[in-house]
Amino acid sequence: MKIEPLHAPRVAHHPALVHFALAVGGFAIGTTEFATMSLLPYFARDLGIDAPTAGNVISAYALGVVVGAPTIAILAAKLSRRTLLIGLMLVFAVANGLSGIAPNYHWMLFFRFLSGLPHGAYFGIAALVAASLVPPDRRTMAVSRVMLGLTIATVVGVPLANILGQVVGWRWGFLLVAALALTTALLVAIFAARDVPDEAASPLRELGALRRPQVWLTLATGAVGFGGLFAVYTYLADTMLEVTKVSPAMIPVALVLFGTGMTAGTALVPRFADRALMPTAAVLLLWSAVMLLLWPLAAPHLPTLLLAVFGIGFGGAYGVVLQTRLMDVAGDAQGLAASLHHSAFNTANAIGPLLGGMAIRAGFGWTSTGYVGCALALGGLAIWLGAWWLSHKPRT
Repeated sequence: MKIEPLHAPRVAHHPALVHFALAVGGFAIGTTEFATMSLLPYFARDLGIDAPTAGNVISAYALGVVVGAPTIAILAAKLSRRTLLIGLMLVFAVANGLSGIAPNYHWMLFFRFLSGLPHGAYFGIAALVAASLVPPDRRTMAVSRVMLGLTIATVVGVPLANILGQVVGWRWGFLLVAALALTTALLVAIFAARDVPDEAASPLRELGALRRPQVWLTLATGAVGFGGLFAVYTYLADTMLEVTKVSPAMIPVALVLFGTGMTAGTALVPRFADRALMPTAAVLLLWSAVMLLLWPLAAPHLPTLLLAVFGIGFGGAYGVVLQTRLMDVAGDAQGLAASLHHSAFNTANAIGPLLGGMAIRAGFGWTSTGYVGCALALGGLAIWLGAWWLSHKPRT
């Protein structure tokens, strides 16, 4: 099915430049989403809270995404997508700047919630814009270019923010993100073509996505199946310090390897997904379950921990596959469905740290997050297989 989300004639803007501009926004979002987890030990100490409580800051951001993605997609249905992308990045810049000057835990929670509001809508609309610039059989690859901004952030932006946190203070990590968001708004304004909104677009039409069972099943797969990655990643720094017993200087190395794995997966997996989308997703979920199951065995030793971190990161390519799947099942409600994709993943971002923190508090140890993550990945696989079966079930 050919997706044409932009309802204006194609202009001479080169797709690669538009993809680059959108990827910079992905870089800004990826930096703040994952760097907050890596900075958790530092802002927890500064704000006078323990690590599991600080995990609520991660969940607050995720809640912002869950609330903001559908709300913005519905209310902004009649807006130009170029204008919407610029506005979202400006809001993102302000909210992250405020996070960097949060005076206490409760203000930090509030500012992280605000920071999450533009996240899902930005990625959802950016994915539709990127896909509209290429032939239908290259949609997953186009979406992956936008998402590569996020994965490269885990290689470059997150370790940089972690180093800033160790050297000059965790607040500078959020101020760095604010600067990146402002840069994105400028690049989108320069490179993205002006588009005319679809006259038939409306909040009611966007809500039509919610009447489709396959949309809900796809979202549920992301909300459950991706939670395992966040269960482990949120407490990675603490696990390395408390279990692996390494110097804090090794934490950025592990973060780089995680990001390298995610980048490798995001670059490689779309080549298979554009040919066999559903089987590719199933394989990725099974891969994640195995990697997470091995985490408690790998974490006590640095070499095996680093290998496991790379493998868990590789499974993050699953997000690109689900984004394309939503394009296939959403019909004419593309904006809401694409944005809800990131609500689903940030539901996972809330569930993973929450369940992982509960396991730690219950006395099962830092590495118990691997077992929690494995259970979540297998749950996502079960939902995905159910959706696959329903899509092939003969109609009576």
